[in-house]
Amino acid sequence: MRFYYLLFCLALATTLSAQRTPIDSSLTVSFEDYDPPSTLVVPEHPMTRASIPFVDIHSHHWRMGTQDLDKLIGEMDELNMQVVVNLSGRGGEALKGMMDNINKSGYQDRIVCFTNIEIRSIDDPDYLEATLTQLRYDKSIGARGLKIYKSQGMSNTDKAGNRIKINDPRLKPIFELAGEFNWPVLIHYADPKQFWQDHDADNERWLELKLRPGRKRGPDNPASWETIAAEAHDLFKQNPNTNFIAAHMAWYGNDLTFLGKFLDDNPNVNVEIGAVIAELGRQPRAANRFFEKYQDRVLFGKDSYNPGEYATYFRVLETDDEYFPYYKRYHAFWKMYGLDLPKPILEKLYWKNAVRLVGLKEAMWK
Repeated sequence: MRFYYLLFCLALATTLSAQRTPIDSSLTVSFEDYDPPSTLVVPEHPMTRASIPFVDIHSHHWRMGTQDLDKLIGEMDELNMQVVVNLSGRGGEALKGMMDNINKSGYQDRIVCFTNIEIRSIDDPDYLEATLTQLRYDKSIGARGLKIYKSQGMSNTDKAGNRIKINDPRLKPIFELAGEFNWPVLIHYADPKQFWQDHDADNERWLELKLRPGRKRGPDNPASWETIAAEAHDLFKQNPNTNFIAAHMAWYGNDLTFLGKFLDDNPNVNVEIGAVIAELGRQPRAANRFFEKYQDRVLFGKDSYNPGEYATYFRVLETDDEYFPYYKRYHAFWKMYGLDLPKPILEKLYWKNAVRLVGLKEAMWK
């Protein structure tokens, strides 16, 4: 009986095989090109305007001294952006030119500037005194915080060619003064960890590194990811009286459990979501749990200013839409899901946490 059953299975398999369409090996599509539109039919709620006036804590406007601010404010109004924080204030006379343009235009309540410092002259005998003097001047003309760029801690070197670590003890008085000013320090350290990993099929940033090969780093270029992150974390520990905002969710948006522990261990550190919204959108349940627990520690940020790209942020944060794309496939080839954040949490993310840290006028939201 078993012999006849085996014969039957063999005959059936032969029949099915004969009916199969043969594979045309000449038809190939590269991973870069394979991006078929989804056939999923689900409710969609694309958004071009936030439901609540918000603060963008992470924006860059290098030419704000001559920029048409009426045009910028018009674009902000379309997005429902109440306040933009320009992190590229540069400091000194460059910052004064920006503040003069802001004050002349009457947008003091809508545009906030952070200042910047130069650390490559750290070996100069008067470096510290000159930098602290600049910061005091910047505060006197309206600066509201300090931005530290990723180059400061990665590519900036001293006169001997040595990388200047962001936790260099010679810089400590600068961060202490920021604490005295009650300035938040928004710091971008390192980059996505995958940039340091092998550029192979196991690297989630493979496509980005192929299209942007200059972003690839060797294990010690200029140091390991772990080393650079540890230096920034040490900076936070060294300055408990200074509030820090770690840009891009401190590059832990893909590990919210660890990020939560990190925030628990560093009560003076906050994070912002610029350029990592795709990480939140692919884990909506975990992201909702994170926002519930750490709602007082996360701020809205976008990074590069492009009005058309905010829509994806609004859709992830405010809707319960399913399976929709990120606007840069090389950043995120996966689809995302809306978090549908409750209004009290959304208000903290959009403006309340920024009001607390930057000292904005809460009456603007009443």
